[in-house]
Amino acid sequence: MTKQKETRSPRYQQVAIEIAERIVDNRYVVGDKLYARSTLASTFSVSPETARKAVNILVDLKILEVKHGSGVIVASKQRAISFLEQFRDVQSIEEIKNNLMNSLKQQKEELNNVTILVNQLVSQTVKINQVNPLLPSELVLNKEASHLEISISELNLWQETGATVIAILHKEELILSPGPYAVLNPNDTLYFVGDEFATQRMINFFYPN
Repeated sequence: MTKQKETRSPRYQQVAIEIAERIVDNRYVVGDKLYARSTLASTFSVSPETARKAVNILVDLKILEVKHGSGVIVASKQRAISFLEQFRDVQSIEEIKNNLMNSLKQQKEELNNVTILVNQLVSQTVKINQVNPLLPSELVLNKEASHLEISISELNLWQETGATVIAILHKEELILSPGPYAVLNPNDTLYFVGDEFATQRMINFFYPN
């Protein structure tokens, strides 16, 4: 299972979010003075520059206000609520996008695996046919099969599929080397030889849907 890559916001944005959360939780109330940036830096274990960037974000959003001589003041709880809601919406979109990208990556990996397996199957089939080109394949004609109750010659079976029918199992009777006038019936089993694509062509011929 593909591990989802975790996306992290810049630390100053995380600090801004934490301050907004404290305002929403009434740990900081409107009118409260947030201490000097150096104190905020210590509170959130960041550098003074990171604390300054976090405060500037909240000042730009009018969640905090800088008053000369008083420092940084909490200005609006409602704007803090709106800020957190918008941030969570963005995070949700980012998460959906990451999940979508991971899903597409998994589908691509699965498609590559299927392609590898198909190539291996074709390669192995070619090898078997090269070793023993007369190794027969078989196909059961159930009631849903097309072209029933028609002779092999009327079907132009070899021209259509490249397969040569070498036997037909009809009920409990095995008919070897059936002639061109042999009729194909429901529940017959055909035994045939051909190249590595003959089996698929036979299936497509009798079961076109």
